[in-house]
Amino acid sequence: MVVLDNGILQVTLSNPEGIVTGIQYGGIDNLLEILNEEDNRGYWDLVWGDPGSSGRGTFDVIKGTKFCVVVENDDQVEVSFTRAWDPSLKGNFVPLNIDKRFILLRGCSGFYTYAIYEHLEGWPDFYLSETRVAFKLRKDKFQYMAIADNRQRIMPMPDDRLPPRGQKLAYPEAVLLVNPINPDLKGEVDDKYQYSCDNKDIGAHGWICTDPLVGFWEITPTNEFRTGGPLKQNLTSHVGPTTLAMFQSGHYAGDDLVPKFRNGEPWKKVFGPVFIYLNSALTGLDCSVLWEDAKEQMMTEVQSWPYSFPASMDYPTEEERGSVSGRLLVRDRFVSGDDLIANCAYVGLALPGDAGSWQRECKGYQFWTKTDFEGCFTITSVRIGDYNLYAWVYGFIGDYKYDAKITISSGCDIDLGEIVFEPPRDGPTLWEIGIPDRSAAEFYVPDPNPKYVNKLYVDHPDRFRQYGLWERYGDLYPNEDLVYTVGASDYRKDWFFAQVTRKGENGTYQATTWQIKFNLDSVNKDGTYKLRVALASAAIAELQVRFNDPKANRPHFTTGRIGMDNAIARHGIHGLYWLYSIDIPNTQLVVGVNTIFLTQPRCTSPFQAILYDYIRLEGPPSEVLPHHSQ
Repeated sequence: MVVLDNGILQVTLSNPEGIVTGIQYGGIDNLLEILNEEDNRGYWDLVWGDPGSSGRGTFDVIKGTKFCVVVENDDQVEVSFTRAWDPSLKGNFVPLNIDKRFILLRGCSGFYTYAIYEHLEGWPDFYLSETRVAFKLRKDKFQYMAIADNRQRIMPMPDDRLPPRGQKLAYPEAVLLVNPINPDLKGEVDDKYQYSCDNKDIGAHGWICTDPLVGFWEITPTNEFRTGGPLKQNLTSHVGPTTLAMFQSGHYAGDDLVPKFRNGEPWKKVFGPVFIYLNSALTGLDCSVLWEDAKEQMMTEVQSWPYSFPASMDYPTEEERGSVSGRLLVRDRFVSGDDLIANCAYVGLALPGDAGSWQRECKGYQFWTKTDFEGCFTITSVRIGDYNLYAWVYGFIGDYKYDAKITISSGCDIDLGEIVFEPPRDGPTLWEIGIPDRSAAEFYVPDPNPKYVNKLYVDHPDRFRQYGLWERYGDLYPNEDLVYTVGASDYRKDWFFAQVTRKGENGTYQATTWQIKFNLDSVNKDGTYKLRVALASAAIAELQVRFNDPKANRPHFTTGRIGMDNAIARHGIHGLYWLYSIDIPNTQLVVGVNTIFLTQPRCTSPFQAILYDYIRLEGPPSEVLPHHSQ
């Protein structure tokens, strides 16, 4: 064993595997689950496979084969557990050199862990569908979980998820608690995906033991090494009690966010450091004391990034990084004659690609920030390399990309000045449904079936996280599909949040066709109308669009099969973002009432669905508002 001890906590790791087998703190001899095997307590893991193979890949708890002490002085100890790859291991282990590091600092109530993954040029092809750090805590101690101010509660025991205490629902992760150990939880649904978060919202999360009052928290101070940008969703903490630091996964995105390394492509990436923070208070105080302290520690870690203490040469210090600043404006002449301030917009650097490619990028680093109320932004502590600058703005469709490649060098401070995003727009808005925010949260989210309630999400902003909401569409529309009338309907009440299939007889499912009815006083014979359809999610789905002819043999537009993000089943209100701009010849429209038919024809499961973000009909190009120079 390797034991790290600073007088506040003691961390025990297996040698040379580098598995965390014990954490001693706050009068508890081991915070980790002592009933588990030692390699199932605290560990790095990954899922990998051959790009040419099918299946879910190979799960691998990463075990080192060599141990060494990297730093040992009065203020810090850093240890390394490495596993080297060579051709004799082909097919048995992922073709990566892996170096797992653990750091303990003097006077620090917690420890840090990070890892360096390296694929050398010429090594075998592979894909990496998931990698993370996992900690399994003692179920007899840790029963209160907190992941946000409004997302915390006493949780079921792991035993409650197994028969006969638990009854599996539509998929293994979702379980109905029929006879839980804590009778107050009887009749609720538990599913780890109900506790997912967007990367931008993942702060401190973890568990609290009430006797003695001890908290165990996972804190990720930056998202630079996570994939998919600020809107990518990841698991956090869930029944186990389990706490995760997710770095790479296809959850809420599918295969698009699984990096594939082919033709001997070299690659190296540092994941972490993340901080495992431990805190305590006098027994009898409220759990909120530890939660508030964990949030304060989260801010301390964010302000300390990039850390000064990691010893790996692959981890750049603040002095070795650069920054980019500027001011983002929006130009939409059908909204304003002046350029608009893009306040609270997301601006980020990611590997070079097309506009919007950042949400599917999964090999490099990404650096994101939000503009202030003047549209100004500064992206700090950026690793050296070549990037594109991307942005998206609440209230506007589409993605911005700065024309030139941006090269970051050590110590650079690049000022881009004013940059202008011109969102997709051909003509004036005739009508719109929803809010362009890459989410379906503003639409009608029903109450859950009373048999499948998670009490945490009753009267909660995240009510979409309830189980089984896809079945509520058939309850509300048992025979006829949704019809939305522009000018009379209210999208907050009359537009169901997901266009799902309808359950038929004998376990079959039916396609659904929604209608948008709108009136035109006249039809411009000299131009083309434009339908903008932004989707917040798609899961093995297709969107067919027909104008005024529901029986048209061929749709006027189809997306073809799109999406693997499975957001519906995983209680998400968005997955990957899709934007379609559809020309409507004026011959397809009539004076008076028109109808747009939206069909999702793929119907072999209840989870084939699309979530709409926003729909807009634009008239033909016309006079725009004059530009006023500022």
